[in-house]
Amino acid sequence: MSIRLWAKMKMPLGGRWYNNSPKCGYFATFNNRKVNMKIAVIGGGAAGFFAAISCKQHHAEADVTIYEKTTKLLSKVKVSGGGRCNVTHACNNHVALSKYYPRGEKFLKKAFSQFAVDDTINWFESRGVSLKTEADNRMFPVTDDSQTIVDCLLSEARRLGVKINLKCGVNDVERTGASFQLHTESATQEVDKVIVTIGGATKPSMLSWIEKLGHSIETPVPSLFTFNMPADPIRELMGLAVERATVKVQATKLKSEGPLLITHWGMSGPAVLKLSAFGARLLADLNYDFKIQVNWVNETDVNVREMLAGFQQAHTKKKMLNGHPFVLPARLWEFLINKIGLRIDILWGELGNKGINKLVNVLINDIFEVKGKTTFKEEFVTCGGVSLTDIDVKTMQSRVVEGLYFAGEVMGIDGVTGGFNFQAAWTTGFIAGKLG
Repeated sequence: MSIRLWAKMKMPLGGRWYNNSPKCGYFATFNNRKVNMKIAVIGGGAAGFFAAISCKQHHAEADVTIYEKTTKLLSKVKVSGGGRCNVTHACNNHVALSKYYPRGEKFLKKAFSQFAVDDTINWFESRGVSLKTEADNRMFPVTDDSQTIVDCLLSEARRLGVKINLKCGVNDVERTGASFQLHTESATQEVDKVIVTIGGATKPSMLSWIEKLGHSIETPVPSLFTFNMPADPIRELMGLAVERATVKVQATKLKSEGPLLITHWGMSGPAVLKLSAFGARLLADLNYDFKIQVNWVNETDVNVREMLAGFQQAHTKKKMLNGHPFVLPARLWEFLINKIGLRIDILWGELGNKGINKLVNVLINDIFEVKGKTTFKEEFVTCGGVSLTDIDVKTMQSRVVEGLYFAGEVMGIDGVTGGFNFQAAWTTGFIAGKLG
């Protein structure tokens, strides 16, 4: 006779249906007989939930359990997009979509053939969650509330019978014959297959147990971070945004364009975040000490000179402070005039060649010194993780350990800001859950 034991799952007020006791749930098997295949999903984030749900969809009789080391589920989903959750990005071309990933482009281009943006949209909408596309192609729930996505994933997991253990971190995984031994803080459990979805590692030691199983680990470093400029007066303009700027890291080929935001610590916004993603490893090697060149108007030298000449000719008696030919915030324009040493009341007609040259230079080649970075703990994204050479893109199964699968940011995959990291989580989680 086969008996399976599961730690008692309480149902307190609020309808909580997962195990939140200090001790992890446990399984026991007698007479070497197993009723159902046991699947352990390590990590209760976006990739973990999607993998667990996919697993139950493809293997309805499987016993699927999510092991989450904290007391919170889907924490990144909850805080992402300013609490609105940038679910995905409106791009249904797999080749174009894959180019938004500094690491994992070729890998994901193949993976998207199994599950991509249109599949994500259909998945959520078929479960009552409508998505909308904004001007920059980011997609959010029409409710503009990330809780909508959290509730959808929780509801689907509950409906399918996925079990969840909170405060139940997995410290080690061992392959023992045809199964795995999961070592948690309070118990050792035997399972048939393991899906690892622990997210990006803030420390290499967090991946040591995966490395011990024979996998190659690419040292994780931060991606998607803002630039700190502790000594620069530009910080006085905090909250100011420029619609389209170009930012380049001096002495490198790193360059990006897009909206730029001035913050109380320096610079952020899509242009900076994109640059930090594609340059994550190089900027880490520089110890986050480098200089950037900002083109505030995203124009060439020739075009800027022509625009200035035309405006100067038409407005010779107009104060420079009161008008200019560019799409720039008034406070930034005043800041730049002061930066190049012009009188605040100077007229356009008084600006000679020397003044024009200074103005052109500060508009298209403004130099700033970066000293450090700022990352947001809740939305932390890393460059690095389990090497993609160790993972079969068709199944997300390890090439090193049979029955071990990976999904999400624990792999050497990361995207720029705009919904791409969540799309990678949905895609890889769905594929991993198939247990192909």
